[in-house]
Amino acid sequence: MVDKKPTVYDVARDAGVSIATVSRTLRTPEAVRPQTRQSINAAIDRLGYIPSGSARSLAARRTKTIALFLPTIDELGSLTDFQLTTSDEAKTVLDYPHHGVHNHYDALYFDTVLRGCELEAWRQGLSLMVSLGLGYTDEDVARVVGEVSGKVDGIIVLARSMPDHVLQVLRRRLPLVMIASAPSNHEEEFDLVRVSNRKGMSTLVEHLIDAHHVSRIAYMTGPEDSPDSDKRYEGFCEALTARGLNPAAAPIYRGLFSQQIAFDIANTLISQDQLPQALVCANDQMALGVLNALDKAGIKVPERIIVTGFDGITESDISAPRLTTVKQPMLDLGRAAVETLVTRVNNPDSPALSTELPVTVLLRESCEGPLPECPSA
Repeated sequence: MVDKKPTVYDVARDAGVSIATVSRTLRTPEAVRPQTRQSINAAIDRLGYIPSGSARSLAARRTKTIALFLPTIDELGSLTDFQLTTSDEAKTVLDYPHHGVHNHYDALYFDTVLRGCELEAWRQGLSLMVSLGLGYTDEDVARVVGEVSGKVDGIIVLARSMPDHVLQVLRRRLPLVMIASAPSNHEEEFDLVRVSNRKGMSTLVEHLIDAHHVSRIAYMTGPEDSPDSDKRYEGFCEALTARGLNPAAAPIYRGLFSQQIAFDIANTLISQDQLPQALVCANDQMALGVLNALDKAGIKVPERIIVTGFDGITESDISAPRLTTVKQPMLDLGRAAVETLVTRVNNPDSPALSTELPVTVLLRESCEGPLPECPSA
């Protein structure tokens, strides 16, 4: 016998409420008492009930608003109460040079993805609500999601913004699109937008080996929970294997996507005379930190060591030497997420949508050496 899919009647019976109350909880959760809402949500999770997309779209009132959830950003750790003051003055201070982190990778990445979401939302006639997911307990995240879900037509979630089990529940409530990755082992169930991290990194590393005959190559990776970092390392290993090199023999340094940490790691390698022929960094911020350390030590790039990054942030085009990198379409990533969400809202019962945007390997002076001026068109 085939198990019958649970219905709204089953949920109402299990929670001990009326069908109308279940329907109201799904449409406008803020209009239902928290205790009742909790009982209904527990019944939904227990039974595995998934509301009919077509029925939900007919019953729901479109808000013309979508939500974007971002992970906690670095500045939250030092955030204090803000005091409004009025002071007609201007200060003069000496701005001493320093090697600290000038821009956080997260801020650079999130800002551009957010701008892409904003642009496409505006083009589609939608409003965009932005919220931070991490930095809360599971209960806090569930509460924030509950508050937002009653006010929006769908949600875009950047990877690492909220726990996987919360995403699984949220996906049953309303249209949801993931950016960068979806919960492990359930990726095929989610609408997903990402870039070709693996292919971009493998193409770059193959060039280093083929064109520059690099054999002693090291890798600087990002955080353990970063899906982008994982895919880029997968591409790194793929390229080495394809060219007959053993990935296990390549040193790995955990730079955590931080310019400052990468600077410190590079200084240690310099002091121990352990620089490889090429240091492949999983993002531009780390590569810029490495270039800074090499410059202060008087080590020539790429004559002594090749340095590469990933992302294609603005700073990579004005560094000295300019940084070879893999440029990902961060603006288009945000736009694609909004377009995917609109498609899901309009077609709630269609199969999961998966989009992978292409990247571009930009060969610059940190790998190629001096390049001629771009010929005029």
